[in-house]
Amino acid sequence: MTTSQYSQVLELVEQLSLEDQQQLLVEVATWVQQHSKPMHSVLEFEGVGEANPIGIDAQEFVNQERDSWDG
Repeated sequence: MTTSQYSQVLELVEQLSLEDQQQLLVEVATWVQQHSKPMHSVLEFEGVGEANPIGIDAQEFVNQERDSWDG
């Protein structure tokens, strides 16, 4: 949406009654919520690092993983 389109929409909203503005706000918020990607939680990473055997240097582990990608 261009700045001029945004300004036009805002002008139209300002012409609505307070009740209609509130209803529009609810409908827009609902639409945005339905069309937004879900937020992720840091808790989704739980257990990700468990594949790294204890005692291997972190950089060495990364190097081994990268080497395994090349097949």
